[in-house]
Amino acid sequence: MKYKHLLAILTGILLISISCTKTNKKNDLPTKVDRSISEDSLLTLIQYQTFQYFWEGADSISGMALERIHLDNIYPVHNKNVITSGGSGFGLMAIIVGIERGFITRSEGIKRFEKNITFLENADSFHGVWPHWWNPSGKVVAFSKMDNGGDLVETSFLAAGLLTVRQYLLSSNAKEAKLINRINTLWQNIEFDWHTKGENNGLYWHWSPTYGWQINFKVRGYNEALIMYVLAASSPTHGINKNVYHQGWARNGDISNDTMYYGLPTELDHYDNDNSPVGPLFWAHYSFLGLNPTNLEDQYGNYWKLTNNHVLIHYTHCLENLSNYKGYGANCWGLTSSYSMKGYAAHKPDDDLGVISPTAALSSFPYTPQKSMAMLKYLYFDADSLVGKYGPYDAFSFEHNWYVRRYLAIDQGPIPIMIENYRTGLIWNLFMAAPEVKTGLKKLGFSNNKRKQ
Repeated sequence: MKYKHLLAILTGILLISISCTKTNKKNDLPTKVDRSISEDSLLTLIQYQTFQYFWEGADSISGMALERIHLDNIYPVHNKNVITSGGSGFGLMAIIVGIERGFITRSEGIKRFEKNITFLENADSFHGVWPHWWNPSGKVVAFSKMDNGGDLVETSFLAAGLLTVRQYLLSSNAKEAKLINRINTLWQNIEFDWHTKGENNGLYWHWSPTYGWQINFKVRGYNEALIMYVLAASSPTHGINKNVYHQGWARNGDISNDTMYYGLPTELDHYDNDNSPVGPLFWAHYSFLGLNPTNLEDQYGNYWKLTNNHVLIHYTHCLENLSNYKGYGANCWGLTSSYSMKGYAAHKPDDDLGVISPTAALSSFPYTPQKSMAMLKYLYFDADSLVGKYGPYDAFSFEHNWYVRRYLAIDQGPIPIMIENYRTGLIWNLFMAAPEVKTGLKKLGFSNNKRKQ
């Protein structure tokens, strides 16, 4: 293990100092990398850079993930120091990757976890549910006027990260055992059942101490929130029953009404208010950072087919490029929610602004490794100034000559995690080993049929 860590560290140093064909002087980092680098080393490089968003780039006091990091230092009002709950959940998983890849030592990682847990024990929460945003002191920052309380979806992303860390810790180590107990307390305090409003037919996204349930957003699938229903069923203290899943998430079975798009079945109905046939690609990532879709299915669908076809639909859209957007093709593809010329936007095949979001392709490595590798090589071998100190920038558009030196936690986080799942299955194995998760999946009717997909 020590040899593996040393080798990874040396590899990381070698890659960061590698000779370049061109240098981005604003960042003092390579914008192009020598083509002689092996694919394996290139994967290590991008994992190292994106991990650093959550390590070097984290809030200095809490060690939690900042919502955004703008290397141009231009921020929306009040947003520079805002901490994200969901993005911090991704960061917890990324730190495990960093430990195992030798970017940091285990003791360094444990110290960071302790700092994170201390913050969460003292930060604002509502019925155990954390808000979307905090300031560095742990006080809630309103995501919108009425969204100033508990956010169950973002809390679920954070809880998934906490459970993954808990599974990674060693109960035989006194310091780590104490951390396990602290994580268990936080996890068991999350009142998933509160977010049913007592109606027992679905989970509601938001609750506010000043506005109550006025947002009134019942979460229905399919979208990025599958993990929320799985964790709600998994909770040993505030769990939901299968009826909440069936009536709420599965919409009494209507979730099974899939459609054909680019010749591929969507497997489930990508439920959205704008009647889009397929959602942005982060839907195939966020819930599946820990939840392994490889052999997963329930009465409504097969999740390996679901996630793979979702990615292939996006890839095919960019390959066919019916709008003739500049740059689109087999080496440059991927649409998801990200920055754009019009602000944050949910890019998808039927709502395509001509913006490529690198996380879409790079976080899809488990599904489309060759196609994702082609995009990775393009960014590091061929493209000019699309990569900075924390990996590929959030989004770009050749069509509109639009580029930003900016990052979002929820876009950078899935990259090192999903690449690690592709390489070793590390995060999938840890999360899926949680006893509560096994119980929750069984309660909802999931099976893990290990047959060839």
